[in-house]
Amino acid sequence: MKRVTGIGGVFFYAQDPAALRAWYKQHLGIDVQVWGGAAFDWSDDTGKPVGGTTAWCISAADSAHFAPGRASFMINYRVADLDALLQALRDEGCEVLDKTDDSDYGKFGWVIDPEGNKVELWQPPAGQ
Repeated sequence: MKRVTGIGGVFFYAQDPAALRAWYKQHLGIDVQVWGGAAFDWSDDTGKPVGGTTAWCISAADSAHFAPGRASFMINYRVADLDALLQALRDEGCEVLDKTDDSDYGKFGWVIDPEGNKVELWQPPAGQ
């Protein structure tokens, strides 16, 4: 079974998310959108799209989005078959959260790594 196929997103907390978003926009040219982040479309060396996106987002430090993880960041990994991977992780004794989410954006599940970091697993919708 194929496990992680790429990075779907990088999410992190900030004490002043608006100011930090503005800094990244001004100094690094990241096209920060009203939802607080940006989407980087995957492309080959010539700039031709290859069918994937990596999200990047800054959230308020008092958000509970990464709970029960204790880190100020969360990595979202693309996976090919979320249900099979979550079951394999359970079978291997990993701490898999019971909650999953199925939306227009795809299927999401979470596992806690040995350091207490919440890791998001994302199966994109078909065709992405």
